[in-house]
Amino acid sequence: MNEKISVIIPVYNSIDCLERCVRSVCAQTYDKLEILLIDDGSTDGTGELCERMADKDVRIRVYHKENGGASSARNMGIGLATGAYLGFVDSDDYIEPDMYALMMDAMRGATGDIVQISRDEVDEKGQRLPDVCIPPETARFCTAEEFLRELLLHRGDCSFCTKLVRKERFAEHRFPEGMLNEDFRLLVEMLQEIEGITILPKQCYHVVCRQESTTRRKTKDSFSRVFIDIVDNADRMQELVERKYPELYGYAVRFNLYQRLDYLLHVPIPQMKRDNDFYRRVKRYLRCHVKDTVRNPYLTGKNKGYLLLLTIAPKLVRQVHAWIRMGSQNERMA
Repeated sequence: MNEKISVIIPVYNSIDCLERCVRSVCAQTYDKLEILLIDDGSTDGTGELCERMADKDVRIRVYHKENGGASSARNMGIGLATGAYLGFVDSDDYIEPDMYALMMDAMRGATGDIVQISRDEVDEKGQRLPDVCIPPETARFCTAEEFLRELLLHRGDCSFCTKLVRKERFAEHRFPEGMLNEDFRLLVEMLQEIEGITILPKQCYHVVCRQESTTRRKTKDSFSRVFIDIVDNADRMQELVERKYPELYGYAVRFNLYQRLDYLLHVPIPQMKRDNDFYRRVKRYLRCHVKDTVRNPYLTGKNKGYLLLLTIAPKLVRQVHAWIRMGSQNERMA
């Protein structure tokens, strides 16, 4: 299999980390690559840096567009890609030299059209952080239903950055624009069309956890819409499970409760009002699923305790949680 891989890298104001990312892709031992840098309206000189790197490697192609978000940049890259397989790398991150060679080797015997490599998380200084997704001990094939179950238990990796996908899979699919948690939504769509995903154990993709992440709040009253999108995706998942995978119902309810817990522990207290329809919908779900909260075997005791308290007195619990977090942050700074 010596077919071309198109590696799509959406770029926005990444001048401090982009070179490391692109160098790691250029250093791949699988050399039949094209590298698409999609500059999403950068204003810090990143666009010019992209052009300079392209001058040094003929495999790099650069495109500039108006700012529209990572999904729109990825979608533009999908339309421009000429490879038989697509890979995605975020400009903050970097990869091991043998990543795509390992994935292409696995693709030879893959049952589906997607191969996943394992990942780890590092801080900005390169220090390892606890694994978010535990890699398997050996390569394994995970059926679509098994992978959905892992996602519902928050153990699966929904990121497309860790995946090599046959381009044909994108014939009728694109990343949803204008929302976060977009990888999750697109992957769930694709899982309904394939037999499963081959997962490789080696942690070749390095996620760099930066302090200015899109999901982090910059002030006490700012609120990333990711916490809204994860609830919307949970609702979609429950509808899908009820329609196609009824044996996963308990997992889907657990997932929905957990996503609402995440929302309620992050929504600013001033937004917890009766005129906030989304907030009211979150509360209504908790009230309607008290029995599921108590009986669900896939929730921890701590999860259940928080959910029950939030069902009874959401504002009070949110205030106490905020005080605890503030105290913990002050202790770390002391």
